[in-house]
Amino acid sequence: MHATLERLEDTTFPSIDRRAVSTLQVNLGYKCNQSCLHCHVNAGPTRTEMMDRATIDSVLAYLEARRVGTLDVTGGAPELNPDFRYLVKRARALGVKVMDRCNLTILSEPGQEDLAEFLAANAVEIVASLPCYTEELVDRQRGSGVYARSIDGIRRLNELGYAKPGTGLVLNLVYNPQGPSLPPPQEALEADYKRILGDGFGIVFNRLYTLANMPIQRFGSTLISKGQFNQYMDLLRSAHREQNLDEVMCRSLVSVDWRGYLYDCDFNQMLGLPLEVAGRRRTHLSEVLGTDLDGNAIVVREHCYGCTAGQGSSCGGALA
Repeated sequence: MHATLERLEDTTFPSIDRRAVSTLQVNLGYKCNQSCLHCHVNAGPTRTEMMDRATIDSVLAYLEARRVGTLDVTGGAPELNPDFRYLVKRARALGVKVMDRCNLTILSEPGQEDLAEFLAANAVEIVASLPCYTEELVDRQRGSGVYARSIDGIRRLNELGYAKPGTGLVLNLVYNPQGPSLPPPQEALEADYKRILGDGFGIVFNRLYTLANMPIQRFGSTLISKGQFNQYMDLLRSAHREQNLDEVMCRSLVSVDWRGYLYDCDFNQMLGLPLEVAGRRRTHLSEVLGTDLDGNAIVVREHCYGCTAGQGSSCGGALA
């Protein structure tokens, strides 16, 4: 796989600083039951990296000490971590909102037969990847049969009350472009998703998040192989909107890798660019239980244009 960091080091991206941490995004490990082309984590079935119980306890200690309101759990498939349910239960007991970045097919994996019920019982907000509303394009990007299993997963979640009025159970879907292009306008695409999935399968969801593909890891390597890397970076830079800088996720989110080390975002984590605190080379979560990160400079490189191009892109979808 082609390395991308050296192509991103020389940057013109504006300097930005942190605000108070409201979201802790925790990567529980890179193991996944899928291997998707756009995956910036390079996750897959053969990955072995996995957060252990001691590090998970550090996550819980940070949530309590810093009074962080939201725990955003990701992977890989985070549910494959043996302590996933332990973390969810303990975080919910602290009154923390828990978001699970779920690939939907995990709901039908052997050993996960009761996962959907567990998520509903603990009022976990689900952010589920469904990169298109057509079977052909989803299976092309994520593998044969993924679309059908994803639709079945959404139906099961709907049966448990997800996205139904009055239940408080939130189900949001995520769209990624198929190639080196910016996402279309989020609101219009959300309307298309709701109409097509509703008419075709009778399923419902709350919101659609549109995310730009980052020129790193598997997707970045593919761009290099096809000779499209520079062209894609030109697109991101030319579409930069200064007003998106105020809302980028790294302003109020801290990313934690499977070993407990801190990054300004999940993308920096995958590039090995740690959050910089007091001149340390890298900082562990357990070292900042009493540290206020407000005003801390955010580590930026050229890939950051992926979050500010066009309507903007963050873990919560479009910014504008």
